[in-house]
Amino acid sequence: MHNVCKRSKSAIFRPEGDPSMVPGGHDPLHQDFAETLPAEMSVRIFSELDVRSLCRASLTCKNWNDIIEGSDHLWRNHCFTALAICRREVNGDRLDGCSWKVTLLRNYRKGCVKRRWLKGRYSNIRSADDIPPNSMCPLDVDTWGEILEAELER
Repeated sequence: MHNVCKRSKSAIFRPEGDPSMVPGGHDPLHQDFAETLPAEMSVRIFSELDVRSLCRASLTCKNWNDIIEGSDHLWRNHCFTALAICRREVNGDRLDGCSWKVTLLRNYRKGCVKRRWLKGRYSNIRSADDIPPNSMCPLDVDTWGEILEAELER
């Protein structure tokens, strides 16, 4: 039997009567790595994804969702980037007993917005109409104080 992969145009040769070289009869070109590899290896693969891709991957199938949702380690690593900007908020959420995923989801966007404000991305805004979409989110008084101090130092 001869199969041609559409992507690479490479041929896969299988003996007649053998539907697949992989146990379970799955086509190796369409096999889910998370079903084949140990969970630790799947977590390692998922750990290479950014936050947006990780969230999207968790929606792909139940197996991927179970692995991603069940690994606090994946969320914790991304949470450290938010921690650099939103230390007070992240530490507060962790003290309140929130999981790493919940902590990340609560603070990720806030961290991105705060980082852009602190870098001076919006320093030349003259009116509310000049504020770009997705540049605002609810921020506490202390965070606005940090932003205003950074603006005064510019």
